[in-house]
Amino acid sequence: MTAHNTPATTTAAPRRALPPLLTMTDRAAQRLEKLYQTNHAGHLLRIAISTKGCSGHAYDMSFVEQAGPTDEVVVDKGVTLLVDRKATLFLIGSVMDYEVKQLESGFTFSNPNEKGRCGCGESFHV
Repeated sequence: MTAHNTPATTTAAPRRALPPLLTMTDRAAQRLEKLYQTNHAGHLLRIAISTKGCSGHAYDMSFVEQAGPTDEVVVDKGVTLLVDRKATLFLIGSVMDYEVKQLESGFTFSNPNEKGRCGCGESFHV
């Protein structure tokens, strides 16, 4: 109530939009689409976070036939992948890329939640 016995009105601050859970670069989307059309036809890539490595966490990727009951479905650039619900807080705002280097190639993650990586680069901590 205000000084004049009228109900006080409050205006809630507008909520800011949440960043996407995960996005893919064009290279990652193209590579994943190619995998879906060839070796992994009928499967979806599922991304999880496992506890391992020097720094405590590592990205765990596997191909599955269908989404699990707690998987988050992510569609970016027309390509679908799955994220384990337990990994969502670790991955919010991450970008998945596909890199080809002289001696190796594979999916990589640019994760704004990472606070550091181990020396070999296989694990991270938040």
